[in-house]
Amino acid sequence: MATAPKPVQPAIIRQNEALLQSLPFSSTQDFDDANRGLLGRREPNAIRNAEGTVVWDNDTYDFLQGDAPDTVNPSLWRQAQLNAVQGLFEVVPGIYQVRGFDLSNVSFIEGEKGVLVLDPLVTEETCAAALALYREHRGDRPVTGVLYTHPHVDHFGGVRGIVSQEDVDSGRVPIIAPADFTEHAASENVYAGTAMARRSAYMFGAALARGPQGQISTGLAQTVATGNITLIHPTLDITETGQEETVDGVRMVFQMAPGTEAPAEFLVYFPDRKALCAAEDATHTLHNLLTLRGALVRDAHAWTNYLTETIDLWGDDVEVVFASHHWPTWDNERVVTFLSEQRDLYAYLHDQTLRMLNQGLTGPEIAEAIQLPPVLENAWHARGYYGSVSHDVRAIYQRYMGFYDGNPAHLWQHPPTGQGKRYVELAGGVDAIVANAQQAFDSGDFRWAAEVLSHAVFAEPDHAAARGLLADTLEQLGYGAENGVWRNIFLSGATELRDGKFGTPTVSASPDVISALTPEMLFDAIAIQIDGPRAWDEKLTIDVVLTDVDKRYRLRLANGALTRSGAPQKGDADATLTTTSRALPALATGGLSAEGLAAAGIELSGDASVLARLAGLLDPGDPDFSIVTP
Repeated sequence: MATAPKPVQPAIIRQNEALLQSLPFSSTQDFDDANRGLLGRREPNAIRNAEGTVVWDNDTYDFLQGDAPDTVNPSLWRQAQLNAVQGLFEVVPGIYQVRGFDLSNVSFIEGEKGVLVLDPLVTEETCAAALALYREHRGDRPVTGVLYTHPHVDHFGGVRGIVSQEDVDSGRVPIIAPADFTEHAASENVYAGTAMARRSAYMFGAALARGPQGQISTGLAQTVATGNITLIHPTLDITETGQEETVDGVRMVFQMAPGTEAPAEFLVYFPDRKALCAAEDATHTLHNLLTLRGALVRDAHAWTNYLTETIDLWGDDVEVVFASHHWPTWDNERVVTFLSEQRDLYAYLHDQTLRMLNQGLTGPEIAEAIQLPPVLENAWHARGYYGSVSHDVRAIYQRYMGFYDGNPAHLWQHPPTGQGKRYVELAGGVDAIVANAQQAFDSGDFRWAAEVLSHAVFAEPDHAAARGLLADTLEQLGYGAENGVWRNIFLSGATELRDGKFGTPTVSASPDVISALTPEMLFDAIAIQIDGPRAWDEKLTIDVVLTDVDKRYRLRLANGALTRSGAPQKGDADATLTTTSRALPALATGGLSAEGLAAAGIELSGDASVLARLAGLLDPGDPDFSIVTP
């Protein structure tokens, strides 16, 4: 049974009341835009998979009515109300969006014979439901093309809910994506996929109860669906800015923006409708420069320059900008102002961080010192609902300077458990730390209470008072957070301290994603799982022969490292696997048993025991690893 939430503390109430007085809450423009063009809703909006399990239920956010309760930052409450608006909306005649069906939006661009689908959500169940709602109001148009703006799972995972592999293989439905899309989609969701997915459980709050004392939004959208994630490979790469393509009579002009919100990303302009899809480079929030689930640090300087290029390319003509999240902005002057302020936001954070780091400030110090200009501070779309000034500034510092802040005392610190035990000893025991933390809690200094209590829990994870007070402290930090992700992370930590670990609700490394790995990436994904110390004394070689592409690889295990080469090798390997590139992913999905490989159509010759020896050295990731405890 889940532990009941605790009441909000006076310090958080005062903080939230102060914010109400400092921001332009009287403006209704965003609410007007979020509801503009509504054609119909799906009621009720609970979406189920083939087994009848609910994978998405936007109706669980029906409590988002009226003024913000004391347990929610009023700015985040406002954003959550906007994100919870669901239905089919007309952006302009011929372009439609379904919002409120998943973490992202799916857009439908009508052509001469059918409809192009742009960014098909996270799961096939939610995207199929979105297409059904579109067809209910716009007719049973066939899908004649698919666009992936970038390789994050909420922009491709639902593709099999709208098209089949046969549709694509036959050439009837092209799939358009930025160059290098598949490599980045596969590597992000597989290489560090287990850790990212586990941390995503905290970030998106999918396991938290919905409500004023629980999960209300991620800031970017409400949360992530938990259905089946799919992927079909692109058939048409976009490689350069200015590239034009016409599919089903729909003219599109592309702008490449790699290294912004994703390593491979494009924006797309529809000149006949004067409509710009900004992908995820201009949305109604300050975005992440380092997502808290973990990823490569993004380039704020490049992001700035690409948005300048966007304005230069289409600023004179564009009449509406829409994105893969949130709601559109209409009218040329408003569109250009929106894009310009988004551009200035990333430019300011980048340049001021560099200015201050060159004065000797570290990432945490810059995060405390930096202040946005008044125009950006009061622009709702620049508020830190998903990214934040605090962690984006530290990401910029990390991109340029790395993890080390230059202080020799920080170069070789003890790990958390080692620190915790020493802090407990220094304080005179865990009870003394808890007493100090209680004073901080009572005074409203929740940041310090969390700091010292984390040391106590890592020193003595079963100490009930330390765990309980840390949970209460994280909960208060959640109640006060304007950033949706921060709120989810704080409340997730509190939940696991009280009720135990909830694991990983959504796993992105699905069979479709694994099948997108190149042979080299697949071998690397296996190498990442080798338990190095157990493999120190093991030596083996395996050849992999791919008959359909005439390639041969040598895998070699020595000194605890599994390496690969595609060059000709001397001598015979201990074992040889002969198969096709399409069957090769069975190495990852079907295990390394001789029986499993045979069932997948992979022929084994040589010493069969080599596979068992290799399999015995694999140490797969743990989707339930500890975060707030050692």
